[in-house]
Amino acid sequence: MNRPDIRELHSMDEFDTARRLYADIWGTHPDKAPISAEIMRALAHAGNYVAGAYDEDGRLTGASVAFYGEPAGTTLHSHITGALPRRGIGVALKLHQRQWALERGLKRITWTYDPLIRRNAHFNLTKLGARPEEYLRSFYGAMDDAINGGDESDRVLAAWDLAAPPDTAHAGAPLPDGAAHAVRNLDGHPELGTTDAEFILIDVPDDIEALRRTDPAAAHAWRLAVRHTLGELLDGGARVIGFHDRRSYLVHRTSAHLPTGSDQ
Repeated sequence: MNRPDIRELHSMDEFDTARRLYADIWGTHPDKAPISAEIMRALAHAGNYVAGAYDEDGRLTGASVAFYGEPAGTTLHSHITGALPRRGIGVALKLHQRQWALERGLKRITWTYDPLIRRNAHFNLTKLGARPEEYLRSFYGAMDDAINGGDESDRVLAAWDLAAPPDTAHAGAPLPDGAAHAVRNLDGHPELGTTDAEFILIDVPDDIEALRRTDPAAAHAWRLAVRHTLGELLDGGARVIGFHDRRSYLVHRTSAHLPTGSDQ
């Protein structure tokens, strides 16, 4: 398989092709694509990152849009990245984006993703070594497209430290002693457990996008369960240190954030 050719986009024709690709990936009408050609044009002209991935026949197979974020001078925020289901496109885009950021003296890249989508969590945490920093509840409001299915748009803000080696120490490693499930996948439904352990596992559904089509109530239950557990743990200072077995967030609570007993 040939590696995709990644290059920055500059013309309105290129931006319009990217718009139509995004519409195909997100399952929307072309006029309701997640980002317009005009916005991509403006961001690129202002010096931000807009790039596409092309196959050996010159067809656009992926695209990514990012802009400078806070803290100023250190961060690139990747707003949207999408690729056709072909191996290697997503990684190639992110590595090109990483090199672009390093050449401009930036230290990290951030982006948001739906914490319920297993493949995205595995890609972000295991392949790239990014780490969740913040849980954002209903960040975009309800999103009625083929991926989000009208669900509330909870997102995790992930950060990729460009100076550090990939943080993949827990990929494939045995679970720490005493790790306990706060959310367990029980026959496709979330079962809540303890959040008192030092190391906590939070399962995600096998295929949340299919579940939103076939059982919206179960999909919503997953949203609430992960919001309640992962969201509150991140709010309380816990750290996600890996994505275990391609299905579970592994969360570490330091001693400062562990529950303590009190006199009655």
